[in-house]
Amino acid sequence: MSSNISAVPAAPSAQALAHFAQAFAFETDCWDVHDAFARGVEDFVLLDVRSHELHARGHVPGAVSLPHGKITEGKMAAYPMDTLFVVYCAGPHCNGAHRGAIRLATLGRPVKLMIGGLTGWIDEGFDVARHATPEVVGQ
Repeated sequence: MSSNISAVPAAPSAQALAHFAQAFAFETDCWDVHDAFARGVEDFVLLDVRSHELHARGHVPGAVSLPHGKITEGKMAAYPMDTLFVVYCAGPHCNGAHRGAIRLATLGRPVKLMIGGLTGWIDEGFDVARHATPEVVGQ
């Protein structure tokens, strides 16, 4: 008798290595974002792709509010084409970050997803910022 886990054999090690190593080209995590900000290494723009209202209620300090549906070439024109964007939404239960990443990639912009989103940020014990008026792209 086998479990559902072992019913499908694991990939060969070389395939697993390629798969997991490639993931870093597409995503980062909350700790890495926090570490970069703490060290003053801001070689990316962190985008909160939730609504402006949710951003105002609580967001990662330093994040810019730009709902995924509002990501357009006109809004992105303020940034050089090689600007790396890191997107996040509410958390693993939300696909807004994926939607934002697709929009940025469609515009030819480098993008990574911050896995865990705001939920992951809070789970790590990091501070959350709150503002009545968020910093908004295009204003």
